[in-house]
Amino acid sequence: MVLDSALISIQLLGPLSASLGTRTVTPNAGKQREILALLALNAGRIVTVSTVIEELWGDHPPRSSATTLQTYIFHLRSSLAVDTPRERVASEFLRTRHSGYQLECHTDVEEFRRLARAGREAAEAGDPQTVSELLGRALDLWRGPALVDVRQGRILETEAASLEETRLGVLERRIQADLVLHRHADILGELTMLAAQHPMNENFWGLLMVALYRAGHVARALDAFQRLRAVLSDELGIDPTKPRFGKRNIASKTIANAAGLGDRRVGQRGRGTHRNRLCRAASPKQRREKGGAGRGAGRARCARTVVLAAGQ
Repeated sequence: MVLDSALISIQLLGPLSASLGTRTVTPNAGKQREILALLALNAGRIVTVSTVIEELWGDHPPRSSATTLQTYIFHLRSSLAVDTPRERVASEFLRTRHSGYQLECHTDVEEFRRLARAGREAAEAGDPQTVSELLGRALDLWRGPALVDVRQGRILETEAASLEETRLGVLERRIQADLVLHRHADILGELTMLAAQHPMNENFWGLLMVALYRAGHVARALDAFQRLRAVLSDELGIDPTKPRFGKRNIASKTIANAAGLGDRRVGQRGRGTHRNRLCRAASPKQRREKGGAGRGAGRARCARTVVLAAGQ
């Protein structure tokens, strides 16, 4: 049997899974799984012996760590071999190099990153439909938290955290593309769940506010801002910032302004612009002078006017 690296697949975005052709070759032993995950995350690159030892034992490796590692690699090759000679696995799949080990395989992490790059390129080309499709496919590769059933030492823990941050960034970009495509009603449930799962993620809250506003739920959008402000105040002692949504950042600032926390500099820049004239027209001072509606109604009116003027 000729070992083809195209048939070797390792899934890391969720429970660890390894397959060779149609056969499952996932090792059961904890240390072997940890080593396999570390090597797979660096597929095609040499991982030094010292790096593997640091992952397995941290700052306190046993005196026999080098010999013990060789034993782990021996058993890992046996687990991956199935009906393939272990020597062939060693020469074509899991190779020993002068300074470490090199694993040749395909991983779902590699595919996720490829799709994420393609999505960014589509965004730069101004194609939100393709962005949504590509990033949606990238996110579909996730079957749970990365390396969820693998013991994580210092290095794998950092890798898993980095992957999760990348996933959240891809998710945010996909939602932004969906908003551009006017799918706000379709993603309200998803955004509500994301804001609940990540209560201090201002970007998710901001996207939720925009989606709520576009769906006609102005009061709920303002309520979302107040809830975010309460969380940040209680947990960090700060007020929300005004995150940007591409080139159209006015919606988040409008929500803040309508809630009484607006960036006053918005009204100072470009005094002659239509956008700022609309803000000033709904200011508390002018409402008092004109005997207008109450404060809450004025805030909602300002939000509606400015967001519509901004094309949101």
